[in-house]
Amino acid sequence: MDPAEKKYRAMARQYIYERVEHFRPLTGGNYTSIRIGDQKTRWGSCSSDKTLSFSWRLVLAPPRVLDYVVIHELCHLTHMDHSPAFWNMVAGVDPDYKEHRQWLKDNAEALVLKKEHDKRQ
Repeated sequence: MDPAEKKYRAMARQYIYERVEHFRPLTGGNYTSIRIGDQKTRWGSCSSDKTLSFSWRLVLAPPRVLDYVVIHELCHLTHMDHSPAFWNMVAGVDPDYKEHRQWLKDNAEALVLKKEHDKRQ
């Protein structure tokens, strides 16, 4: 593993855990564990066994965008779907979630390390 990636993974593990603990009282629900992976297009997920998974690349995004993904996955602990009730819960914690969601869609390919970017060229 590249030393820079290792550093960012460690940062992601600590920061995402802190953000999960910050927002969990606002969303309710309990998770069983948090995983930090190397997903390039899926920023987060919540499994049926309540494992929260996040891409370490989120630490390369603006903090409010990372927070949106954390909130989104925490809301899945209550609503395991994308129903209106789910989106209302997300909006109750992050009223600007649509803007943050769009930022991810528009900037996903920028969330790579320089070395990875150079390989793509």
